[in-house]
Amino acid sequence: MESQRKYLFSWDLLGNLELGRPNLGPQTRLEVYRLMQFSMRDVLEQQLGADKTDQIFYEAGYLAGQEFYQHIIEPVADFNEFVHKLQVVLREMGIGILRIEKADPERGSFVLTVSEDLDCSGLPDLDYEICIYDEGFIAALMESFTGIPFKVKEVDCWCTGDRTCRFAAEAILG
Repeated sequence: MESQRKYLFSWDLLGNLELGRPNLGPQTRLEVYRLMQFSMRDVLEQQLGADKTDQIFYEAGYLAGQEFYQHIIEPVADFNEFVHKLQVVLREMGIGILRIEKADPERGSFVLTVSEDLDCSGLPDLDYEICIYDEGFIAALMESFTGIPFKVKEVDCWCTGDRTCRFAAEAILG
């Protein structure tokens, strides 16, 4: 018998920040976010292995991207409007600075960068990309906008010596 889920995601789980944090508000230090992310990743890797942990982070990013699009970005018809709105929101929320380097909407092929991102900007060189959550997040944003599934792969990362994270986004066409 399958156990009942305890934390089925709902936007309501983010809570009423004005009510709950009247003095501190919605902001926190980046170290606190990274402490949660990297300690959780470590525990998951110990228990499940690196590949399964990567899959979980990608899927969590994907779910977050779907919800973020629905609740924050909201549907828009024009690609340029979508990109502009996303750039403004990501910057205002302190998530990162988004730039589109290459765009071929007809083929569903894009290269984008996120600088000063939450996950890795300022970390030491590790010789591997770490922004797997972001891959899922971006894939869901692209799919939410286009209605077409996307595969997103980080190809450059702060942790591989680049000073921005670069993602290749490719539509998965029938």
